[in-house]
Parts: sequence; structure tokens; C-alpha cells
Amino acid sequence: MEENRNYDNGMDGIRPPEPTRKKGSGKGLFFVGMLSGIAVALLLVAIGYAGWGIQRSIEESQERKNEVKLDEDSALNAATLFKLQALEAAIKEYFFLHDINDEELQDGMYRGLLKALEDPYSEYYTAEELKEMLEQSQGIYYGIGAYVQLDTSTGLPKINGVIKGSPAEEADLRANDLIYEVDGTSTYGLNLTEAVALIKGPEGTNVEITLLREGERDYMKMTLTRRKVESPTVESSMLEDDMAYIQVTEFDDVTVDQFADALATAKGSGAKGIILDLRGNPGGNLDAVVDMCNMILPEGMIVYTEDKYGNRQEYKSDGKHRLELPLVVLVDMNSASAAEIMAGAIQDYKLGTLVGTTTFGKGIVQQIMSFRDGSAIKLTISAYFTPNGNNIHGIGIEPDVPCEFDGKAYYGSEEHPDNQLEKAKEVLREKMDR
Repeated sequence: MEENRNYDNGMDGIRPPEPTRKKGSGKGLFFVGMLSGIAVALLLVAIGYAGWGIQRSIEESQERKNEVKLDEDSALNAATLFKLQALEAAIKEYFFLHDINDEELQDGMYRGLLKALEDPYSEYYTAEELKEMLEQSQGIYYGIGAYVQLDTSTGLPKINGVIKGSPAEEADLRANDLIYEVDGTSTYGLNLTEAVALIKGPEGTNVEITLLREGERDYMKMTLTRRKVESPTVESSMLEDDMAYIQVTEFDDVTVDQFADALATAKGSGAKGIILDLRGNPGGNLDAVVDMCNMILPEGMIVYTEDKYGNRQEYKSDGKHRLELPLVVLVDMNSASAAEIMAGAIQDYKLGTLVGTTTFGKGIVQQIMSFRDGSAIKLTISAYFTPNGNNIHGIGIEPDVPCEFDGKAYYGSEEHPDNQLEKAKEVLREKMDR
């Protein structure tokens, strides 16, 4: 089994009108009642027959139980194996809504096993899903161009950022929009892979997304056309007063070289200070963030992990590339996982000042484990700690300079004034003047 470490986000009833009783309708109701009674009796007979068939399958399975040798202390023991066979027989014999094949049932069992962990970050991938995920980590995929993570408070997928020039940006999708439905299918309770699979699709096809947006009274429906999306994970520019701006949208395989180029360009352009924007960054690959931290941190611990047995693994910086320029880091509630590793290390070493709002609070590590058939699981295997020994899971990282994002001003004007960025500039100017 090959391993690859990775991080990675009731029904409303409608009462029908009461029936109107007409004079002289008692006799008709008697016959209707009699016919209904016969129908119910026939239905009960049918249910009884189905139940008898299922029970007989179970009994036959129990009779063959001794033929299979399984570990009785395991979840997959003889009893559960034969119960699964009985369930499969019942589904294939009686399930009415649509046909289902063996592969779908098998994938469903694997997904169910992972879902039983009640961990939104542990999930099963088919071979095709794993291939698509790995392709996306290379920065190219087909979809709408939105970064999505799970909102643990609602159980719905949430947009935490959009790619410039993408269908998502053109349709005015915004950070913190909750995705309620995709093409009429509810997203509640889906894991991240299942939700993203609904959104992605062949180039040129349409997808209808129903959103819940803070401040809006009703659902918002938008139709977007999927297309090839190239996701540059690092963007940089020079701002006024010799300030360099570097935005990292996620930590993928391609991010390391892009970040190195952005740093080199900033220094080559005579930057006297850097603003590092990690807002809306959902995280990504552990190796990527470690390599990037090694480009700016002093010598010492970057992050360490501990598993259920207390085994500790440390990741350190050699200090050869310590950043000597003043640094300000922008963070928000959607800065998660690997983004929090970088922000937490910068804060612990006092290398830079964090501006914005408290981060997401994902302090656990997932590992992708591949199988010979091409499928894989992603499993939470450890917790991570910042250099000062802080585990921020469920807590997040508090900024040094709190600053709430003014979404009303940003989305209410064509100039999109970014008050958090302006605050970061103000803080960086003070650091540069010292």
C-alpha cells in the first residue's frame, strides 16, 4: 500500500386540505373503507412475503456461517459478512427506484465504513475520484473555479474563495456562500469529495447551484457553465511604498515553485516589506507548506505531529533562507490546515504580524493510503502542533491585529475596497519605518 501525506473543510411538511364530507356519503365511505382494507391486507401480505424471503436468506446465511473463518473481534466477522449478503440480496430483489450494480454497492459499503468515523476529513476515493483529485493538485481541472470546504456548523459545503477569471467569479459567487443544492440535489451530509463531484463536470456543460448567503432572505439560484480552470496557487504584485503582495490560495504540488518565484521577484523588485495573504486558503499538502516555511523561517521547528500512540514526527527549518524583510500575514475564518501551520509558525517566531480574523481551526493531519485497484482512503492519523506546542484544532489562531472584513463595502462597489488589505498596509508601513 502506497502512502502519501495530505491535509486537507428536516423536511417542511405541507398539510393537504381537509376532505369535505357531503350529505349521504356515508355508504360510499363504507365501500371505500372496505376496498382500502383489502388493499392494506394485500400490502401486508406482500410485506410479509418480502420479510419471509429476507429472513430465509438470513437463516441460510447463518447455516453457512461456519464455512467462513473470520476474526470475531473484527467489525468484519462472519455475522456481519452474512448480514451484508442478506442486505445485498434484499436490495437486488426488492429495491424499486433504480437499478444498482455490484460496484456501486461495494463503493457504498466502503464509504459507509469511513462515514461511521464521524470525521468530515476521512473519506473513501474510487480510482477515478483519486485521479481527479491528484490532477487538481497540479493546478488544472474542469469546473466553476471555486474553492470549497465543508462548513462543520451546518453540514453544507462552503465557498471559501474563487479563482480570478473563472465562472465562479463571473457569477459573483462569494466567500462564505453555503452550497445548498447542486442541480436540485441536496448537499447536506455529503462529504467534500461527493459535493465537489456534483459541481465538477465536462467542459461546456451547465450546473445550477442553489446558495445560502448571509444577509439574503431567500435562496439564490445561479447557473454556471463549466470550463477548464487553471488555478495559479500563488499570485504576486508590487504595491505602493515598495510593498510586495503575495497571495497563496492553497498548498499544492505546484505551489512551492510558484512561492519561490514570488519571493525572488519581490526581493528583485526592491521590496521593503511583504504582505502574505492566506485568506480563504483551505490548506493542502504538508510537504508543500514545510518547504515553503523553510524559505522564510529561522532555524528551528516548523511543525510537529503526534499520532494516537504518542509517536512524534518533527519538521524543521534549516534557517538558511530566513526572511529579513518586515512581514504582515492576512488571515480569516477560511484560512485552514496548512495555511494555519504557516501562520502559526510565523506568529510563534514573531517573524511577522497576523492581521484579520481568527482562523478556521483545523489542527489534524490526514494521510492518503492507496490500494492496488487504484482506490484510496484519506484517514485522519495525527494532530499537529505549532513550534510553541499549540494545537489549534477547533480553536484557530487569533490575529495580532483584529480586523473584520467589510463585505458590504467590498461587494457594494465596483472598486472592491478591501479594508483588511488596507489595514495590513498600515501595519506594514509602521514596521518598515522602525
